[in-house]
Amino acid sequence: MNTDELIQSISIIAEEDCKKESNIFGYEIWTYHIVSVVKYANLMALELGADQEIVTIAALLHDFASIKDASLYEDHHIHGAAEAERILTAFAYPKEKIQQVKDCITQHRGSVLLEQTTKESICVASADAMAHIDQVPSLLHLAYSKNKMPVNQGSEWVSGKIERSWNKLCPEAKAIIKDKYESAKVILQG
Repeated sequence: MNTDELIQSISIIAEEDCKKESNIFGYEIWTYHIVSVVKYANLMALELGADQEIVTIAALLHDFASIKDASLYEDHHIHGAAEAERILTAFAYPKEKIQQVKDCITQHRGSVLLEQTTKESICVASADAMAHIDQVPSLLHLAYSKNKMPVNQGSEWVSGKIERSWNKLCPEAKAIIKDKYESAKVILQG
């Protein structure tokens, strides 16, 4: 199986789990988050000279555990790394590359302060944050529709998420997404 076929297969697995009733985020997480993370991860890989294959696979699977099982949300970065290993092992993916993907997934969260140790993990963490900043309407949907927050609580939650995301970005990512970040801040202040 070549790289394109592998990525396509992983993409199908991730999207299919997004379609399941058990996915607490709804299918929207695929359309408005995962696809956006993949886009920004690839952009950052080009910007930083990172391994695009590793970055793309990690971006596709970075939230997989919490999509698959809501009870794993709190530690989805840890469970997601294990899920990635399970999936990639089934494709006979090389062990050293599996470890690189796992490192990206483990280190992607803004609310868990873990240092990104490779260019690839910097790309995925920044891409996740960029997607949050780029897709404010989906965060508002999550706050108001899925989590049933009142207006002020929802805007505070989204503002906090945007701020954590901004703080997680590498300098190159900040330069790319700065205008959207500043616009989001203005809109969320009300």
